[in-house]
Amino acid sequence: MTRTRRPDAARRGRDRRARTLLPTPGAPRVTGDRPPTAAVVGGGIAGLAAATGLAEKGVRVTLYEREPALGGRLSGLPTVLSDGSAVTMSRGFHAFFRQYYNLRGLLRRTDPGLTRLRALPDYPLRHGSGVRDSFRHVPRTPPWSALGFVALSPTFTLRDLVRMNPVAALPLLDVRVPEVYERLDGVSAYDFLHAIRFPQAAHHLAFEVFSRSFFADPRRLSAAEMVLMFHIYFLGSAEGLLFDVPDEPFPTALWDPLAGYLDGHGVDLRTGVRVDAVEPAADGGFVVATDTAEQHHDTVVLALDTAGLGSLVARSPRLGDAAWRERISRLRAAPPFLVSRLWLDRPVAADRPGFLGTSGYGTLDNVSVLERWEGEAARWAARTAGSVVELHAYALPEHAVHDVEQKRLMEQLHRVYPETRAATVVDARHEWRADCPLFPVGGYRDRPTVRTSHPGLVVAGDLVRTDLPVALMERAATSGFLAANALLERWGVRGQTLWTVPDRGRSAALRGLARLG
Repeated sequence: MTRTRRPDAARRGRDRRARTLLPTPGAPRVTGDRPPTAAVVGGGIAGLAAATGLAEKGVRVTLYEREPALGGRLSGLPTVLSDGSAVTMSRGFHAFFRQYYNLRGLLRRTDPGLTRLRALPDYPLRHGSGVRDSFRHVPRTPPWSALGFVALSPTFTLRDLVRMNPVAALPLLDVRVPEVYERLDGVSAYDFLHAIRFPQAAHHLAFEVFSRSFFADPRRLSAAEMVLMFHIYFLGSAEGLLFDVPDEPFPTALWDPLAGYLDGHGVDLRTGVRVDAVEPAADGGFVVATDTAEQHHDTVVLALDTAGLGSLVARSPRLGDAAWRERISRLRAAPPFLVSRLWLDRPVAADRPGFLGTSGYGTLDNVSVLERWEGEAARWAARTAGSVVELHAYALPEHAVHDVEQKRLMEQLHRVYPETRAATVVDARHEWRADCPLFPVGGYRDRPTVRTSHPGLVVAGDLVRTDLPVALMERAATSGFLAANALLERWGVRGQTLWTVPDRGRSAALRGLARLG
C-alpha cells in the first residue's frame, strides 16, 4: 500500500496530520459470472472487518465463528438474573478511542454518525495511596498534551522533573514502525520506565495502567509495544485520551446491526461452528473442514486469537511453510484476566465516574459503573434503585483460585467505593479468560504478518504485525481490512482506504533530537 497525507474530505477525526493509506489501484468490484469465494475463520473485530471489506467488493464470503455470537472478545450473551431480569453479560468495558479510525469506520457501516457511541467526560486514574490523575483538562494536541499533563498532574514535581533521564526518553519523540521494535523490543516496559526515571506515582498511574491494558505485567511486556501505545494515544496523535463507549450492550449496539449489514451483502454467517482444519486444495484454493462438513473456498482469512490460531495450524499440517508454522507455534497468550459484574441493591455514590482506572489496589485494574452510559444497565438500576458495577483484574497468576480472586476484587471495590460495603449483591457474573495475545520482550519477529507464503491465505487480528501505528481493537480492525485488501489485490480490485495516527514524531525538531539521542 502507498502512503500519502489524507485529503480533508476523507478525514475521520480532528487530527490534520493523520495519515491515509491508499490501496493498490484496481476495479471497483469483482466481475464475472463466478465471483471468488473467501472463508473468514473467526467472527471478532478482525474477522468482521475482513468479511466487510471483501463482501462490499462482491466476494462471496462465508464467516465461521465457533461461539454462538459475533464480536470475539467484545461479544455478549443473554443471561437471567436471580430477580428474573433478562440482561447481557459480556467481557466488559472497552474504550473506543477517537484515533480508532478504521474500527470506527467499520461501525459507520450501520451507524454513520456513530450515534450508538457515547462520550465519557474523563479518563480518571486513582492510586491506592490517594493520588489521583485526570486527562479531562489536558490539551489534546502534542506537544501541549505532554506539557499539559506534566503541569496539571499531581504526580510530577520539580524535583521529579530534574531527576528524569531525558536521553533515555528520546525514543518517545519519534516513534516509527517497525523501527521502534528494532530499537526497543528487547527491553521490558518496566525497565524502560525505570531508565527514564519517571516519578513512581506517575509510573503507576500514567503508564502501568496503560501497559496492563495489554493484559500483561510490565516486566513481561515489550517496551516497543508500550512506546508505540504512548505515541498512538498521547504524543503522536491530536485525538487525545478521551474515548467513547457503546450506549447498549455490544450485541445490540454493534454486532447485530453489522450482522444484518453483512447478510445484506450475501455473507453466510455461521456461528456456533468450529473449524477443525484448513487444507490447501489442488486448484490453489482451500478446503475448510468443520465439525459437520467440508467446503471449498478460493481464499482464507485466519482471524483467530492466539490459542485458536495455534491449534488450527497444528491441526492443518499442510497449511503454510515450515518457518511460518514454527513461528505460530511459539505465540503465547497473555496471563488470565477476570471480569466481575455485580448487580447491587443500592446505587454507588452519584459522583462516581463511569470508568476509573486504578493502581495500588491489589489486582483491581479498573472499575466501571455501567448505568452511567449503558442503557440496559441504566434501566435495571432505575427499576431497582441499584447499580451495575464491573471490576477488571488483568495479568492474574496462571493457577489463580477463582473464588479467592473474585473475593479480593470485592474487597478492593470496598476500598475504592466504601459505600458499596453496605450493598447486597443481587447477582453476579464472572468471566475468566486467557485469550489475549502476549507481546513479550523479544517476541515481535515471531508474530505473523497479514500475508503468508500462500497468496490466498492471510492472517488478521490484534496479534498481527502490520508495520503501522495501531494497537488493540484498532489493530484488529486494521489488520482485517488489510487482509481483505491483500486478497482483493489478487483479483485486480481496489480495496479499502485506511487511516492511522501519524507514522512518525510530529515535530521536525523533536525528530532531529531523537535521532541525535
